[in-house]
Amino acid sequence: MVTPFAVGCAWAETPSRAHNMRLLAHHPLQGRGAYQPIIQRQDGRWIAYVGHHAGEALNSLSGQREPNGTSILDISDPRAPRLLAHLPAAGGAQMVRVCSGDALPRGERGHWYLLRTRGHSAHELWDVSDPSAPRKLTTVVDGLTDTHKSWWECHSGIAYLVSGAVGWRTSRMTQIYDLSDPRRPRHIRDFGLPGQQPGARGAVPVGLHGPISASPERERVYFGYGVNHGGVLQIVDRRRLLEGAPAPTEANLRAPEVGRFDLPPDYGAHTALPVLGLRIDGTPRDYVFVVNEAIAVGCTETRQKVWVFDVTDEARPTHVAWFDVPEGDFCLRGLRFGAHASNEAQPPVFARRLLFFSWFAAGVRAVDIRDPRQPREVGYYIPGGDALTNNVEVDARGVIAIVDRAGAGLHLLELTGPARALMRD
Repeated sequence: MVTPFAVGCAWAETPSRAHNMRLLAHHPLQGRGAYQPIIQRQDGRWIAYVGHHAGEALNSLSGQREPNGTSILDISDPRAPRLLAHLPAAGGAQMVRVCSGDALPRGERGHWYLLRTRGHSAHELWDVSDPSAPRKLTTVVDGLTDTHKSWWECHSGIAYLVSGAVGWRTSRMTQIYDLSDPRRPRHIRDFGLPGQQPGARGAVPVGLHGPISASPERERVYFGYGVNHGGVLQIVDRRRLLEGAPAPTEANLRAPEVGRFDLPPDYGAHTALPVLGLRIDGTPRDYVFVVNEAIAVGCTETRQKVWVFDVTDEARPTHVAWFDVPEGDFCLRGLRFGAHASNEAQPPVFARRLLFFSWFAAGVRAVDIRDPRQPREVGYYIPGGDALTNNVEVDARGVIAIVDRAGAGLHLLELTGPARALMRD
């Protein structure tokens, strides 16, 4: 077990590196390995929710050793983040989403709700109206064999849960639930690629990594399948998905699909992020940024990177560009190096102008996407030591949050210099 003290020492051994990005603050997160950060403007405060990988550490708030779960921090002052609570979970709770009861169609006004995984066996809901004293509401679904990067539409309450459901032939597929009333979850249907469903025959397509819904802007859901191999970008008609026949027959699984791109076999699709309505030469066009996930240490696999697809013609997604990072000394040091994820929130300060990609040992990379056919790096921040930047998120103030897989905590950042000039006021 790596202690928070040891992590702090390792982080300090090698200086951080930065270009057009600046560290505002660092929080150790009690040395817990972290996966997903989410930032919410909640009742006048900026609250960060961080999902953790499995493990355990001392909770300084309770004085007890606890399994890693969900950390909740007040980052209203991004130069002084403050831990408010840690919610333990057997097996970790790497994924987290948050919605306001004011936004959910049947949520309680003035309340806030957290959707998280519990290990690889369940999805559950918590009331986090008081982020210092969360209360569990209910378990949405239990008895699973895997969980991962789910999505929750706050305006509708529809949740796309990444699960390993009994009977399905893949470790990860989609369970769709209506969580518009967080106290009364309602199952809508199960979904996956044809060949993954119970009773199918032949080869099993690669498992789901995560969906992103573009609703209400667009009635589309973008699915990314695979990790570092067998990647698939799938574009789905949301209404057909939610209103179509729920039985997981091959015909019913094919019916909502409006577009698909199968990546070469040695690339995956961790994140499929839609950026819609970009004006190129005066014409609005739609793009999806597909982020592969590096797995092997020491660069012993095909370099995982970012693929840019023009999906204006949804039936024929067209690959138009890559984004990659020079390997520097990361491979020689035997570190995990390559793409992992993008930010998902697209607040006006960054929307259609800048994206941020986590790159494990190479930290977070800021990329100018005003012309997505020529993505251009404009900044980066690489934490010290042998940190592994896992996921990244941003907020409407322009704060950039990255969390570390290896337990080096939360870093809050901002752009500087020419990169900052690309932000909208």
